[in-house]
Amino acid sequence: MLQDAMEEQQARIPAARHEDHPVDPAPRTPREALVEITAELPLLKAAPRGHRKVRPRQRPDGLRIASYCIAALVTVIASAVSIFGGLVAYDPLRLVAASRTQSGPVPWWPLLVFGPWLVAALSIFRSALHQRRAFHSWCVLLLFSAIAMTLCVAQAPKNVVATAAAALPSFASLACFQQVVRQITLTRPPRRRTLARHRVKSAEVPTDEATAGRPPRGARPA
Repeated sequence: MLQDAMEEQQARIPAARHEDHPVDPAPRTPREALVEITAELPLLKAAPRGHRKVRPRQRPDGLRIASYCIAALVTVIASAVSIFGGLVAYDPLRLVAASRTQSGPVPWWPLLVFGPWLVAALSIFRSALHQRRAFHSWCVLLLFSAIAMTLCVAQAPKNVVATAAAALPSFASLACFQQVVRQITLTRPPRRRTLARHRVKSAEVPTDEATAGRPPRGARPA
């Protein structure tokens, strides 16, 4: 009878369940873990573009092509005039040096005038391409143009026609060079400053010294 009671009690007690182990028996590789982590992350939004609009490249039209052709033609003509003026002014400048000295470098003496002139001209060209002023280079150019003109006039006969003919090569070279620089400034106009800078300057907060004697806003005068 006691044995029957024990069997009945064992029948009432449920048997233990076979559950899986909480640890995964097959460990994952670092790459699989990284893929799983990145899959759970939210998608990134595209970065907003700047306020500046990207303008499409403009195709060269007929007017622009004609402008560049005219600028190239002006450059060629000005170069030819400058070379011819230098050849014409070479003999009077050489005669000036020959009348003062009999040394060997007399044929190279005109380079003392044409050399600084050419260096100043190239400096002005470079400044024009970078949209900057070249005041000192213009002063050098004008000075040596005046020296060449004066020396050529000094070697010419003393009449109006000969004086004008002697001064014309240097003056023509100077005028053509000025027009070439003008063409460069037309093809590369100066950059316009944005109005934002002026607005920022006008909207600047006054300094403490300027606002020290002013009453605060909203305060009634005593």
